[in-house]
Amino acid sequence: MWLEKDGETFIAWGRVTLLERIREHGSINAAAASMGMGYRHAWTLVEQMNRMSPKPLVEKSTGGSGGGGTVLTEEGETVIRNFWSLVDGFRRWMGDRDPRLWSSPENGA
Repeated sequence: MWLEKDGETFIAWGRVTLLERIREHGSINAAAASMGMGYRHAWTLVEQMNRMSPKPLVEKSTGGSGGGGTVLTEEGETVIRNFWSLVDGFRRWMGDRDPRLWSSPENGA
C-alpha cells in the first residue's frame, strides 16, 4: 500500500518503516543499516518525503561535539499514525468483503 502525490510515491510501507527506524535510532545512517538499505537511498527517501509534505517529517542536525542526529517531527509522527490507521482500515474493509483473503490456513479458512 502506498500513497502518491502529483504522480510520485509520498508514503509507503517501507518509508514508514524507515521513519520508525529513524525515531528508534536517531540517525538516518543507523535506520538505513537496520533495514539493509544504503544511506544514500534512505537520505533520498527522507528528502523526497520532506519535500512533498506540507511540513518536514524529519529534521537533521549536522556536526558538533556530539555529532549529528535525526529526529521525527510531530508531522512525521502523525504520518506514521495515519498510515497504520489507513492500513488497518483497509484490512477491515477487505475482511468485510472476503474474510478468506485475510485468514491464515491454520484458522481453517
